[in-house]
Amino acid sequence: MDQRIILFRGMNTGGVRAPVAEQRAMAAEMGLGNPRTLLASGNLVVGSDRDPARLEGEVEAAMEARFGLKVAVMVRTPADWQGLIAANPFADEASAEPAKVLAMVMKAGIKAGALDACRALAEGGERVEAVGDVLYFWFPNGQGQSGIFKKATPRMLGMGTGRNWNTVLKLGAMVGLSPE
Repeated sequence: MDQRIILFRGMNTGGVRAPVAEQRAMAAEMGLGNPRTLLASGNLVVGSDRDPARLEGEVEAAMEARFGLKVAVMVRTPADWQGLIAANPFADEASAEPAKVLAMVMKAGIKAGALDACRALAEGGERVEAVGDVLYFWFPNGQGQSGIFKKATPRMLGMGTGRNWNTVLKLGAMVGLSPE
């Protein structure tokens, strides 16, 4: 059985709460193998051979049924995740300051004009690049101080969820990927 990385958008922010033990129980009830969570911020790894797009819909429906939450879900395979890691245009920055590099995994691609809009909002050396369906951000002063982060919205970018580079690598390790 292969594995799937399941990312929940906005978990444990703005009143969106689902205890990780309950997330694991939900995944097991869905027939997903060996459910494991990372942190309490919407990261679930399971054993599954299900198509990622199909699994996204199934998990979204289960989250609504179990927790009453309408949460966007992004599912990636280990191969997808390895590609995300390999494509990082800010590898040097990620090596030096991994908490300041963010990979935003998009649900249905990056909206037209999103990259230019983010670049127009950038302050203090911030940079953004798009590779495939991932937006990569370098926040030299931290995400909390970012001009991009404060103003960019799903309406501007498309629906996605971001993980800092520490979390990206930990999720990779959970599916057996070796560090960069």
